[in-house]
Amino acid sequence: MSSPLFPVILAGGKGERFWPLSRQDRPKQFLSLDGSSRSLLQSTAERLVKFAGEWNDLWVITSSQLGQGVQQQLPELPSQNLLTEPQGRDTAAAVAWASLEIQKRYGDDAIIGFFPSDHWIADPEAFKSTLDAATQLATSTEAIVTLGIKPTFPSTGYGYIEQGEKIGTFNELPAYHVNRFTEKPIREKAETFLSTGRYSWNSGMFVFRAGVVLKELYTYAPEIIEPLVEHGVDVYPQLPKKSIDYALMEKTNLVYVLPAEFGWDDLGDWNAIERLLKKPDDPNVELATHVGLDTQGAIVYATNPEDVIVTIGLEDVVIVRDRNVTLIVNKERTQEIKQILKTLQGDPRFTDLL
Repeated sequence: MSSPLFPVILAGGKGERFWPLSRQDRPKQFLSLDGSSRSLLQSTAERLVKFAGEWNDLWVITSSQLGQGVQQQLPELPSQNLLTEPQGRDTAAAVAWASLEIQKRYGDDAIIGFFPSDHWIADPEAFKSTLDAATQLATSTEAIVTLGIKPTFPSTGYGYIEQGEKIGTFNELPAYHVNRFTEKPIREKAETFLSTGRYSWNSGMFVFRAGVVLKELYTYAPEIIEPLVEHGVDVYPQLPKKSIDYALMEKTNLVYVLPAEFGWDDLGDWNAIERLLKKPDDPNVELATHVGLDTQGAIVYATNPEDVIVTIGLEDVVIVRDRNVTLIVNKERTQEIKQILKTLQGDPRFTDLL
């Protein structure tokens, strides 16, 4: 029997803030960052296929440059369930195209879930329970359901969702109408959000019926959905580059949030490694052969186990050695790695480093 939910993995990202480990031929979703032998994409697929029931119900959308890599990482994925975008146009186009393809095959009532390929989930059972609740809500109501994460600290790196009126309980989880989305706030505002108890982090995971999301896209993002319906994927390079949050979620009145707790991290930059792997008694997080003297709060990573990294008197730095590149950056400035990449892109000497 076919699954009531068709999970779609969004696997087209670049993961630039994990450079130099993440590069054009080996983006973040192809990496293992949690100390396991499985890549983030493989872990995501295995978690979702257990929920879906079979590989035939799982879909992946990625860039044309990464399609072959996805096939190598997920050999059990049916080729017809792998959608390759001719050009990256952000998540609105990806959600629209994948929803159209699933609607063509399974109809308007097909329940679709969208999941980034590079997130870490600590408690798969709690995650499954949350997905069950989201599926129940999307089945019974014209709803675009977003999975909210109950915040544990006033993060300035995540978007926030303000919950409004409670509309019911699904699989023992309360569901709320969404009042508004707020992009990454300053710390004072984030602290205020937490103090109210009405805000969740925006996980970027959504569940809805195919017919519902397509109807809302026609209303709020016709410039994306209409060309896709009329011309197919060939029109992709002409589509506007918009996130699904901006194109639809911030405009529709059908969006609901399920605040959940299943241990989550979006693995946005190198500091995520510390959140996942730091042990209380260890001064540093070491995924390398590291010899340190008076070094505290460092994240040390090397691809080659024969490379030795020696530090003296360092504090709160990230050191990454991969192939022919060494990165050394203060932990509070890892977001600026993207700026360095723009500099490298402008110099032909560094093309091979990207």
